[in-house]
Amino acid sequence: MATPDASGTSDTSRTSDPTATAAAAAPSRGAGDPLSVAVLGTGIMGAGMARSLVAAGHRVSAWNRTADRARPLAEHGVRVLTDPQAAVRGADAVITMLLDGSAVLDVMHRAAPELREGVVWVQSSTVGPTAQGELAAFAHEHGVAFLDAPVLGTRQAAESGQLTVLAAGPAAARPVAERVFEAIGRGAIWLGQDGTEGPASSLKLVLNSWVLAVTNATAETMALARGLGVDPDRFFEAIDGGPLDMGYLRAKADAIRSGDFTPNFSVEGAWKDLRLIVAAGERGGVRTDLAAAGAERFRRAAEYGHGAEDMAASYFASFQDGKPGA
Repeated sequence: MATPDASGTSDTSRTSDPTATAAAAAPSRGAGDPLSVAVLGTGIMGAGMARSLVAAGHRVSAWNRTADRARPLAEHGVRVLTDPQAAVRGADAVITMLLDGSAVLDVMHRAAPELREGVVWVQSSTVGPTAQGELAAFAHEHGVAFLDAPVLGTRQAAESGQLTVLAAGPAAARPVAERVFEAIGRGAIWLGQDGTEGPASSLKLVLNSWVLAVTNATAETMALARGLGVDPDRFFEAIDGGPLDMGYLRAKADAIRSGDFTPNFSVEGAWKDLRLIVAAGERGGVRTDLAAAGAERFRRAAEYGHGAEDMAASYFASFQDGKPGA
């Protein structure tokens, strides 16, 4: 990540404090000026984030490992590139929204030659505490201001700029980061100025533990109703408006009953996250028996061919060979 000096030559030295570089760079761009933002990973969430950033007036470049998935973004004003190096060139902020820690680290290594000194890295992938440390070390080595910043929300929330951002990182990076968060979310929950230990990522695992437990419980309940010949309408009639009723239960049940498994979050992604949750629990001295059982359900659903579908498709894990009875 070489930077030219006044004579036009490249200075390959690194600042000892990347956050200081971010602080020095922040005032050079007015509050009303558009940011240059690179989005690396344009799957279910990343694509919506890229469109929201464009809608907010920012200049957006995007890269995705499967290029065809990113190309439709060009119709919305996103500059779609086939090389992560090109995508991050000159960026004020880089967002990573990829499957796991190894994917993030691989892509950032590929992008490293073009990362601007002091660029704000908004690391939004769900990677778990161990990978988080590796990514933070990479950021320090390359003079990048690192933010631990996973997001909570559905495909619709990403498309409408209504995600909830969980964030931890240096105060110097906040002027840029908060403008990014304003574009993609309805607000940020700040969890301190040190993202290297992953406080936001740890909270994301706790939240996902609940979301995935509800999803699996809904899927199993709908499967049991089918197996016992119970009309699901009677189930919802019995809980209507009471403490057992909840919107997320109804949303996932609707997906199962309609057979519409268009992904908000995929079975494969849920399986990965539950493995992270189980591992994090073990490190913290906590047995996460429900998470382990839930991971097995998602594994079976993926084995039965539903890996790319919405996680409500864990429903199929309840049946022999993934085939509901008549």
